[in-house]
Amino acid sequence: MKGSHHRGSAYIRHGRRNFLKWAGLGTVGLMTAGLQPFTEPLFARSVLDSGFSPDLDFSLVAENGQAEIFRGSPTGVWKFRPRLHKGDSDRVESIPGSYLGPIVKVRRGEKIRIRLLNKLPEETIVHWHGLHVPSAMDGHPRDVVGPGQRYIYEFTVANRAGTYWYHPHPHGRTGPQVYGGLAGLFIVSDEEEKSLGLPDGDHDVPLVIQDRTFDRENQLVYTSGHPMEQMTGFLGDRILVNGRPDATLSVSTGVYRLRLLNGSNSRIYKLAWGDGRPMVVIATDGGLLETPVHRRYVFLAPGERIELWVDFSRDPLGDRLNLVSLPFDAGASGGRAMGRGMRMRGGARSLPNGASFTVCRIEVERKVRDDRRLPQRLFEIGPAETGEAVNIANPRRFFLTMQHMQWTINGRTFRMEEVADDEVVRIGTKEVWEFANTAGAMGMMHMADMPHPMHLHGKQFRILYRTGVRHNGYVDEGWKDTVLVMPGERVKILAGFEDHP
Repeated sequence: MKGSHHRGSAYIRHGRRNFLKWAGLGTVGLMTAGLQPFTEPLFARSVLDSGFSPDLDFSLVAENGQAEIFRGSPTGVWKFRPRLHKGDSDRVESIPGSYLGPIVKVRRGEKIRIRLLNKLPEETIVHWHGLHVPSAMDGHPRDVVGPGQRYIYEFTVANRAGTYWYHPHPHGRTGPQVYGGLAGLFIVSDEEEKSLGLPDGDHDVPLVIQDRTFDRENQLVYTSGHPMEQMTGFLGDRILVNGRPDATLSVSTGVYRLRLLNGSNSRIYKLAWGDGRPMVVIATDGGLLETPVHRRYVFLAPGERIELWVDFSRDPLGDRLNLVSLPFDAGASGGRAMGRGMRMRGGARSLPNGASFTVCRIEVERKVRDDRRLPQRLFEIGPAETGEAVNIANPRRFFLTMQHMQWTINGRTFRMEEVADDEVVRIGTKEVWEFANTAGAMGMMHMADMPHPMHLHGKQFRILYRTGVRHNGYVDEGWKDTVLVMPGERVKILAGFEDHP
């Protein structure tokens, strides 16, 4: 379990019309060549499980690179370079014009082998955010590998169809490694989803939203070193979508499925359409909802995903629509404790958490006929069975507090291998957990009221209810692996621990 310590891509198949253009840059950017089968072995056969026969087998090489993000000097980045060993090339698809990792596309029930090769100057490991995998395959920081070393992941895809993602998870270095560019989408499909006839192909568009700061030489600037920033998390002053600034998406007058990931280190987005039309949410972290949910706006915390159904059939050609983030009170993480909501970096004002801005622009440029209609029933989920929980009368509670300028859970900081007596869960059970982000919890006072995205590794859970709610932009329906707990809120979840000790 973790909080917001880390704290990418309209993708285009090669040969398709490039329906993304970038304002101010035209189509300038890195165009990644199509993947070719990689036959020269990177790994000794002895390190692989000879009894594991994967349906998809590829390498991710974590290394230094460059990206043409702005005019002028290229930006130094860290990136995942894929090498295919087995499977079709469109299953591990690099993103033209982006430094983000490839989009990995798998089917439920498939066996996957991923070979991580670390060519970075420091330790790393990859966490498969939202995937239900054994502990050794999760990417825990205790499993880091050093420069020049390798790690083999082998697992069967057990998740429902949905939008998941992957990113580094070394202890204390997750933030800067993700910020440097090491992140990518992991998309799962299955037959039940396919039967719904949801938008696909060019009309199924992943959008990774991140904030970044650049210096005058176009280089990424990660932190100012200010103590307040170390406590609240890093905030950038430029919004990037799929690794590009000032993003504009060209669409037709049809129906689209937009997959949104908040890949930022600390920034929370209050997403809405600029013209006030409702956000139609069809899926969250763990896949499709039971029925579509309509919201005027949707909060998206770091690590969270939503999928939107967007129908442009009534929009005239030439129409423009903005995806915006509306203003909200982010507490001290928005800079309130530093005066009037503004935080200073290098003498310039940065974009505070909770500020209002445009995320990307959408232009309707092509006329097509699209007869698809929003399904009123998406997936049978059913109610959360709390009666099966072993601790329904006494939920396991996690108080989010600060001591000595360090964030704590129940007054404790992270220990790599230590497990307290009250931190043990019995396999084969369900439990109710409560996250409490309230001042004075456990008799400790908050030094600053902060939002906390809480993520449970290797598990999907159900949100039972919230107390102290100040917003109605949450989508708590369906299955989740990350939940935003704003200051003053308590959130109860139901999680099952059927396997994978």
